[in-house]
Amino acid sequence: MHDIYPSRHAKVAEFLPRLDPVVHGDRTEDAPISRAQADAFDRDGYLLLEDLFSDEEVAFLQREAGKLLADPDALEEETVITEPGEREIRSIFRIHAQSPAVARLAADQRLAGVARFLLGDAVYIHQSRLNYKPGFHGKEFYWHSDFETWHVEDGMPRMRALSMSVLLAENTPHNGPLMLIPGSHRSFLTCVGETPEDHYRQSLKRQEYGVPDQDSLAELAHKHGIVAPTGKPGSVVIFDCNIMHGSNGNITPFPRANAFLVYNAVSNALQTPFGVEKPRPKFIAARGAPEEVVPVSGPLVGEALV
Repeated sequence: MHDIYPSRHAKVAEFLPRLDPVVHGDRTEDAPISRAQADAFDRDGYLLLEDLFSDEEVAFLQREAGKLLADPDALEEETVITEPGEREIRSIFRIHAQSPAVARLAADQRLAGVARFLLGDAVYIHQSRLNYKPGFHGKEFYWHSDFETWHVEDGMPRMRALSMSVLLAENTPHNGPLMLIPGSHRSFLTCVGETPEDHYRQSLKRQEYGVPDQDSLAELAHKHGIVAPTGKPGSVVIFDCNIMHGSNGNITPFPRANAFLVYNAVSNALQTPFGVEKPRPKFIAARGAPEEVVPVSGPLVGEALV
């Protein structure tokens, strides 16, 4: 397939035009979000949804996250990523396949329905993880576009995916919340540097390839500014696959925890990677025939999950 978003080939970074829509669904009266919200996502590349879940549902998700963090030995070993030089957990991948509660969350109409609308297609989970940024020691996630890595290292053909970060602890301006450059999703910033083999082993802790150059980052930040959506547990930050984002380290005593779900359009399933010989493992990027997420309505807390 012709590579319309080439990256990590040239010696100098450049901005390429985005050749894909941001919102694929029709802005009709029965859409799961309002026209104003859809327009904001189209313009800014992100959307903050608050009060989607009841207090009972939030408490249920927090208990589930606590169980996952407390017993990593019960999880698939390769899916548990620790902080650089530390034993504390940084991320747990493929959580939707290891936790019935998270699987139910991923299928919830309030999330999956919005994903189907924004992507204009049936969807599947490309990646899921629990991100945990412990108090005092939580390390930063450097600036990056998810799509750049998913395209180069996983083989995602087009910009038809999005992420949803479900806040499981209060995200404040001080404990390393997600930062985004609104509007940066409108162009594709290429990266410099040939990707080492099995790059994921290092990049999941600290990424050094597939990161933007500082001059281009400064240009984006001066042009668009930087925002850091914060909120109480149960809030959801939705952001486009190509928006530039990152987060600072957490030196406060207040940990940050998010359930992170990546929805990809079924029609955008992974192909051969565009920049490496060997694709990343399936626990990072789902390969093969997509397993469509069928939206489910009703409260998260039910007899089947408690």
